[in-house]
Amino acid sequence: MNNRVWVRIAVAAALVCLPVRAPGAVCDLPDYVTQVDGALSRVPLAVEKEHKLRVLVVGTGSSALGQEGAMSAYPARLEAALAAALPKVAIAVSTDIKMRRTAVEMAAIMGKIAANGKPDLVVWQTGTVDAIRGIDPDVFRDALEAGIRAARAAGADVILVNMQYSPRTETMIAVQAYADAMHSVAQQQDVPLFDRLAAMKHWSESGIFDLAAPNRSRVAEKVHDCLGRALAELIVQSGKLDRTPSKDRP
Repeated sequence: MNNRVWVRIAVAAALVCLPVRAPGAVCDLPDYVTQVDGALSRVPLAVEKEHKLRVLVVGTGSSALGQEGAMSAYPARLEAALAAALPKVAIAVSTDIKMRRTAVEMAAIMGKIAANGKPDLVVWQTGTVDAIRGIDPDVFRDALEAGIRAARAAGADVILVNMQYSPRTETMIAVQAYADAMHSVAQQQDVPLFDRLAAMKHWSESGIFDLAAPNRSRVAEKVHDCLGRALAELIVQSGKLDRTPSKDRP
């Protein structure tokens, strides 16, 4: 038996021994990213008493994949993941997404859009535009607090979602001050924070997703699917929601 045949046998044996990833396992995140802090009060009431959950995603361009990719963007994937996790609950995820909005601009209209849409939960994605424009971090922090107050006054819980990670722009855009501000405000306001920045950096550095790939649109769809799944898990955990269908409960 020649060396080439032995190499083929060795490769085949190695492949057989590789662990098989379950669907969605590619989206797995370490505990430091998924650790749940902050409380949701409106969400469990809506789920347990009204058997519904209305979610409003407020954000900028990084919450979307263009008009053609709406069903692949993380708000749509969040709706699908919540529906799978809570099969007896009517899930509705809507969006208020516009390009290039700062936290100040979104905070100014937060009360109005929350009052009009009457969501049980506002998922507020922000930080990227502020970092690009170099907005004063203290101004950014004040806007976060104002937006959270406005959403709560309209009867909604809030989850903050920070900026996305990109190896292409990591050295060009200083995001850390804004990420730190979001962590600080989330803790002070007892609001869950989904650390999208850390999640995407983990996927990139672990080689799960090549965020610098030439065909970024296909990668972006996969990343958004994982973001939707992770957000759904955060909502379920933060709201201490029962995944068991009501008919199966004792």
